Amino acid sequence: MSIEVQVLALGVAYTNCYIIGDTESKQAIVIDPVDKAQLIYQTAVQAGWTIKLILATHGHFDHVLASKELKRLTDAPFCINERELPLLENIPEQGVRYIGTRFPEPAKPDRFLTDEPEIIEVGAIKLETIFTPGHTPGHISFYFREFDLLFSGDVLFDGTIGRTDLPESDRDTLIKSIFEKLFPLGDDVRVLAGHGRETTLGIERETNIFLR
Repeated sequence: MSIEVQVLALGVAYTNCYIIGDTESKQAIVIDPVDKAQLIYQTAVQAGWTIKLILATHGHFDHVLASKELKRLTDAPFCINERELPLLENIPEQGVRYIGTRFPEPAKPDRFLTDEPEIIEVGAIKLETIFTPGHTPGHISFYFREFDLLFSGDVLFDGTIGRTDLPESDRDTLIKSIFEKLFPLGDDVRVLAGHGRETTLGIERETNIFLR
């Protein structure tokens, strides 16, 4: 089995969009369709992959703006936790809050990811959902156990943690998610976050000043 991950840093917040491809079945999953749907789509096409599923870690604009157009281009279902619906429905107003202009509407979810762990499979790609609230009420991280890859969204970054100064955020809940849901996965797990460069759970356990 051969798996490849391509990352595109897109949008005003340089958010990481991840395309996970199964090079044998030629099927792919997109995590966080940030912006520039056509670029995401063409990146997959150039790799020879067909996007079969679109996932969002949470409903902030910089993680979902390309969802509607990417769904149109690929006919792939869009999935997010139901607790994120108020944020999704408020995307146009999020634009006013963050950059002073309205954003286009995101895709409507085709299926809701639950708070309970579940397995998402596309070809040889097998992602485990981990409910990690705190940055937002329904934030989901995705763990590819076979390859020790954690797509942590905006929960945990290289040297820092997700914002908790937003109306929908809660710092204590975020810290609890990291210590109870993520750190038990093991120090060798590679963290592919929503922003910034790659790190590991072990590095963050030892050096992240926000977690001491």
